[in-house]
Amino acid sequence: MRIIILSLILLLTSFIQAQSGDETEDGYLAFAEVMPEPVNGIAELIKQVKYPEIAKKAGLEGKVYAMAYVDEKGSVTDVKIIKGIGGGCDEEVISVLKKAKFKPGQNKGVNVKVKTSIPFHFKLK
Repeated sequence: MRIIILSLILLLTSFIQAQSGDETEDGYLAFAEVMPEPVNGIAELIKQVKYPEIAKKAGLEGKVYAMAYVDEKGSVTDVKIIKGIGGGCDEEVISVLKKAKFKPGQNKGVNVKVKTSIPFHFKLK
């Protein structure tokens, strides 16, 4: 009987956490009171992205949407491309983000792990 009650409590706790939408199964929050941001600003981060030659030659333009997983120390632990355009642009965004340093996200003054979406625009001049 105790096992059944404990199992139900654990199941209910997991359900409530999943419904709250705060923390995902990977331990990263989708939102924080203070969202992570690049230490030198988003403009400086975007300047670090180099237009790949193959994309230039192919005339590729568009936006690459990336999800950066920023830990409590401001380091990017993982990057996932949400929407890419190919031609080396997706890989360039991943490379730049993995090297970037962020001001960590915070909840109630405490640093937290947060995933944040960042768009990168590739446009030929």
